[in-house]
Amino acid sequence: MRNKINQDQPIRRNIYKVALFSIGLLAILLGYITYLQVIKSNSLAFHPLNRRTAEAARKIERGLITDSQGKVIAISKQTASQEYTREYPGGALFAHVVGYDSPKYGQTGIESTYDGHLSGQIAPERRLGAISQLFKSNTGDNITLTLDARLQQAAYQALGDNRGAIVAISPGTGAILAMVSRPGFNPGSLDANWNDISQAESSPLLNRATQGLYPPGSIIKVLVAETALADQMATGKREFTCTGALKIGPDYVLPESGNKAHGKLSLEEALAVSCNVTFGQLALDLGPAKMARGFERYGFSRPLDGDISEIPGKLPDFSKLGDGDLAQTGIGQGSLLVTPLRMALLAATFANRGTMMKPYLVQKITTPDGVVVKETAPEKWLSPVDEQLAAQIARMMVTVVNAGTGKGAAIRNIEVAGKTGTAENPHGSPHAWFIGFAPAENPQIAIAVVVENAGAGGAIAAPAAREVLVQALQ
Repeated sequence: MRNKINQDQPIRRNIYKVALFSIGLLAILLGYITYLQVIKSNSLAFHPLNRRTAEAARKIERGLITDSQGKVIAISKQTASQEYTREYPGGALFAHVVGYDSPKYGQTGIESTYDGHLSGQIAPERRLGAISQLFKSNTGDNITLTLDARLQQAAYQALGDNRGAIVAISPGTGAILAMVSRPGFNPGSLDANWNDISQAESSPLLNRATQGLYPPGSIIKVLVAETALADQMATGKREFTCTGALKIGPDYVLPESGNKAHGKLSLEEALAVSCNVTFGQLALDLGPAKMARGFERYGFSRPLDGDISEIPGKLPDFSKLGDGDLAQTGIGQGSLLVTPLRMALLAATFANRGTMMKPYLVQKITTPDGVVVKETAPEKWLSPVDEQLAAQIARMMVTVVNAGTGKGAAIRNIEVAGKTGTAENPHGSPHAWFIGFAPAENPQIAIAVVVENAGAGGAIAAPAAREVLVQALQ
């Protein structure tokens, strides 16, 4: 009997191991199914390659997309085949923000980011599998954007036929009031004109406001001025001397625009006339480490996240910069590249007393019968500068518009703060820049304008910004 028990023991041990192994596999399987259903459910369901979801969505009336005042930007219409197609009453005006919803070419912009809500397919009951069909909606949620159609139109017209972008922000909330990129395209006729649009040399599908990278030129001098003041490298009493060129080392010269010698001037005067010699010297005085920390404080190396897709800017490797390249960075040249959105945030920070709010495009999402599903609350993002120093930079920016290179942005009876930029680039004439806000004492709007290869910022970008500011402050 004992021998029999001894003979059975290996068999029992093997059965025990197989049982444990099977239970382990079952646990892994259940865990993976739970992961797919709970964690990855929405991303898999709304993946652009999921044709099943896309086909099902054609039988659902997608929700409306409207501006902040209720103006319809995107709407679905039913066809004779009982499917829905998307129409865009605003045409090219909102194209880069709203994007498109095409059965053939997929989705972009808000249409893509919020597809789950717009198609009515993002709901907790979806995880119930076949039972979810009992709760299936035939109409998607509506989305209200922060954009103001009046400002969007003003910004679009202000760019004229030029390539470029304009971003306008509410400094106190971070709400995007206008975001325009030119050239544009009509998302309503995308399928018919795809070849022309996608192959155009002017890249109309590119949202230059968030995906375009440009050297900032002299608009970056407000950041350098603040960094120098914060580090006591410059005070109201320090006097700079501009001889028309800054000699760096034995064989490098940073020239002033037109080789103009500004003579002796304060930091405020240097910002007003956009003196390259002064700001090149300040970058050298600060050194690579302090310059790098200045850009880090303003979030240039951090992603925005949220509902805005932005290409990362390009900062130089400050630790490897020679003196000449460091001085070039101080005037917004060299390898430094930024998006117009980032520069609007920089202006908004000085307008909002040193606090940078997180930018957002969607104000709220509501069900077809008006129930609010989601509403965006303004969110503080960074505090790169204290209130007193931010106010000092803001006053200096007012001088730029009143007595310096930014006079083209001046508005009668309203104080405007700003900074111009004329950014050299390897693709032709300089890019024209302007950043600013108004009214200076109680800012309602901050703005960034870039006009590609258009020349001087004060002559081209500042007047374009003025058109949008006037519309916003009416």
